[in-house]
Amino acid sequence: MPPDAPLPVLWHFRLSHYNEKARWALDWKGVPHARRMLLPGWHIAPLLLRTGQKQVPVLVLDDRTIPDSTAIIAALESRWPDPPLYPADPDARRRALELEDWLDVELGPHVRRAAFHRALPHADFACALLTGGTSRTRRALYRATFPLTRVLMRFDMGIDDARAADSRTRTRAAMDRLAGLVGPSGHLVGDAFSVADLTAAALLAPLVGPAEFPYPWPDGEPEALQALRREARAHAIGAWVLETYARHRPASCAVADG
Repeated sequence: MPPDAPLPVLWHFRLSHYNEKARWALDWKGVPHARRMLLPGWHIAPLLLRTGQKQVPVLVLDDRTIPDSTAIIAALESRWPDPPLYPADPDARRRALELEDWLDVELGPHVRRAAFHRALPHADFACALLTGGTSRTRRALYRATFPLTRVLMRFDMGIDDARAADSRTRTRAAMDRLAGLVGPSGHLVGDAFSVADLTAAALLAPLVGPAEFPYPWPDGEPEALQALRREARAHAIGAWVLETYARHRPASCAVADG
């Protein structure tokens, strides 16, 4: 990075799996950056003002504001091609990008819905999950307004008993497919770590709980969520997620994290 270039800034939720996808890409590329944490629900107004939409992660890179983890990885790959996340072979690259898109649609939302369905009824734990790293005052204010935030989150993510059960089934189906794609090299596409591996492992991280995930999980996890984690870890792809994190998740390159 040129010495006069502005520091990239990532706006994110700490424990979100799509945000972990963007963080991992920045760290894999070795890009020094600043992280700015947002709180679910409270993030909507500032992001709408900045980007015209309300989803994180959002990367501010040079003079561009880039929402969406897939677009962020594409921008990083263009700006810092080494070490690569896109395979050099055109066919492998196509398959890796297709798998990334499929995972973003067919796995990510269902992991999120299944996990939050079990976490949101437990207000103290859910608030600890969503506010880690913030001040005591902000945590107290968030807890006081959480009943409304919880309603908004359930509406926004379509969380109810029937859809959560469907998401759990679809998550298992996606995990079964991924287990069948892992090759002798331990990778989903080709013989090297790629955007396909990063996306699959990051999106499953909330269920599997790898030690290398960059932010601590709060104490007091409800039994219903623990059961979901045990199920994920018992699956063949759960073991693959743990191994992939151990082998390929580098330390944070964030020079500011607040």
